[in-house]
Amino acid sequence: MADFYQLLGVSRDVDSDTLKRAYRKLARQYHPDINKEPGAEEKFKEIGRAYEVLANPDTRARYDQFGEAGLGGAAGMPDMGDMGGFADLFETFFNGFGGQSGQGGRSQRRGPQQGDDLRYDLNIDFKSAIFGEQREIKIPHLETCNSCKGSGARQGTGPTNCPTCGGAGQVRRATRTPFGNFTQVADCPNCNGSGQIIADPCPNCGGNGVKQVRKKLRLNIPSGVDTGTKLRVAGEGNAGLKGGPSGDLYVFIKVKKDPKLKREGINIFSEVSISYLQAILGDNIEIETVDGKENLNVPSGTQPNSALILENKGVPRLGNPVARGNHEVLIKVKLPTRITSEEKKLLEGLASHYSSQNENVNSGLFSKFFSKDP
Repeated sequence: MADFYQLLGVSRDVDSDTLKRAYRKLARQYHPDINKEPGAEEKFKEIGRAYEVLANPDTRARYDQFGEAGLGGAAGMPDMGDMGGFADLFETFFNGFGGQSGQGGRSQRRGPQQGDDLRYDLNIDFKSAIFGEQREIKIPHLETCNSCKGSGARQGTGPTNCPTCGGAGQVRRATRTPFGNFTQVADCPNCNGSGQIIADPCPNCGGNGVKQVRKKLRLNIPSGVDTGTKLRVAGEGNAGLKGGPSGDLYVFIKVKKDPKLKREGINIFSEVSISYLQAILGDNIEIETVDGKENLNVPSGTQPNSALILENKGVPRLGNPVARGNHEVLIKVKLPTRITSEEKKLLEGLASHYSSQNENVNSGLFSKFFSKDP
């Protein structure tokens, strides 16, 4: 046999943790259930013997001084209590083949199973999102087969115990290793862990117990929804297996944009252009809102880029449609690029009048200031 340190790929002053890691790595590599190459099993035995000797301080000291001849009969087959994590190694090997997690999954498959949830993406108009609507949709989903009532077996028959596993849903395989006999537990490949098979499957669903159909649903879309709103329709997902409850349908809303109106939360925003005369003199104009045409009073002296508010003309609050946001209108003032000669005379007269007013005001202030006693 090769030197134990060389066999494990470690130096002679290796510490116990490094020794354990090296052993686990090699044991996984050469375990007979994983490595089917010729000589792997013999290599696995040699690795186990080397680690068993070096993991024990007493036997390691004798080996360091006298070699394998100094071990005598001390190096036998290790028991599970002295393997320094060998049980964890086997847990890694057989993870998924048994234990509580495997049994829990098998019990779930054998009993009723809840159906899957479904997702449906729905595009709606801008105003439909604000005020809500009823909408009819068609969804493909799984429904319980009417012929077999979900059993998967032809009418008049039923499932029978799997002959491979005897109805247990799992099979066991004994494996002999240098450290003793181990039993692997796995789901039965014949019945997929259910413990039952359908000898005479239902012709309507092919033995699945469920069948895919397209179903019409009428959705009640509440007022105030927006892009990203998720509506839950209970029980309209896929049918459950073996009498399990159906899943749910989740409708994801996407709202189309409006060319004139913009929404932010429960408020609506828009722009309107007015002339400079309307801004100076004021006016009553008609604008587009979510409720249709509305009158907007533009006060005299309205400044460019100012905002006028229409209260309670915004979006109803989701879940409380009585409460609504506001509609905010941004005022844009248009200045003419060309004016007629008559308009020019009128504007020049207005400018002259405005200039003379300012001169009179300034002159009055000047006289008043200098008329005071020093």
